[in-house]
Amino acid sequence: MAKEAVFTMKLEADLRADFMAETESLHRPASQVVRELMREFVERQRHKRAHGLFVEQKVAVARESMQAGHGHDHDEVEADFAGRRARIADQA
Repeated sequence: MAKEAVFTMKLEADLRADFMAETESLHRPASQVVRELMREFVERQRHKRAHGLFVEQKVAVARESMQAGHGHDHDEVEADFAGRRARIADQA
């Protein structure tokens, strides 16, 4: 991949020294490690955003279902699962 941009940043001298020492111990250029860290960060952020959209869609579908009368209220669900737990306990 062609490298066409320069990224300049300010950081603490001790952090820079520690980072450079670690990259040197790996025999890898600091810029390569920074690029990898940036790619990982971008991927994590995209994943979080996609998951957030997924959850929003699921909530919207659930709300529509409840508004259409297809859902169950809390007390109904609790009663149903209490009965299931009792049946399982009786089988044990």
